[in-house]
This record gives sequence, C-alpha cells and structure tokens, in this order.
Amino acid sequence: MSKLIMTINVTTYEAQVLDGQASRVVMIPFSAIASGEYFAGKTVAKGVDTQITTKNGFYLSARYMLEGTDFSGKKCRLFIENNGTSLENCKPEIHTDSDELAFLENAELTANAECMENGALVKIYN
Repeated sequence: MSKLIMTINVTTYEAQVLDGQASRVVMIPFSAIASGEYFAGKTVAKGVDTQITTKNGFYLSARYMLEGTDFSGKKCRLFIENNGTSLENCKPEIHTDSDELAFLENAELTANAECMENGALVKIYN
C-alpha cells in the first residue's frame, strides 16, 4: 500500500496559452502550501504547470521549489518536478538539501491531482 508523503494545496493564476500548428501549450503559474508527516512549507516563488496537447497525446510537467521544515524541525528546501500524461498518472521527482528527506531523491513516487476551484490538491505517495 502506498504511503502519503505530502499534500500540496495549489493556487493557480492566469494561464498563458499558445496555439501552434501542431500543438497547444498552456502554462499555468501557481503558488502552493505543502503539509504532511515529513515536510511542511510553501513555494519560494511561483511554480509553473506546463500542459502540452498534440495529436500524439497530452503531457504535463510542473516544476517548483518549496521552503519549509523537515520532520526534525530543520529548515530545508525541496525542488519537485512532476511529469505525467493525466492528473491521475504523474511521476514526481524530488531533490532536497535535507539530510532527513534525502530518501525522497531515490524513492519510487507517484502523484495524483484533483482540480478544485482556483487550483488543485496534489498528493504525493511513496
């Protein structure tokens, strides 16, 4: 059974859209607040969720940095890159300067997102 690593409450802002000849690119800036057993914090600056639609499919990639504290109470940062082909099928990769959370850098993580008014709720699992 998967263990919930963190929940991220995302607030989205006005999207930028490019309609090309063979694709549509939507970039959605956002801020976020993360909570969970291992880490609590918020985005350092705005992150961006990039959604690309082509004749071959749909691809999304969100990149952002969080600053907060790990479960030992030490200040730290996490960089998260979350890639997927749907909101229910995402694969996050986490980088951190926390010794306590270093295990996340090699963990087999999954994520799903639930759209909400003015944002999303993202859950990352190990």
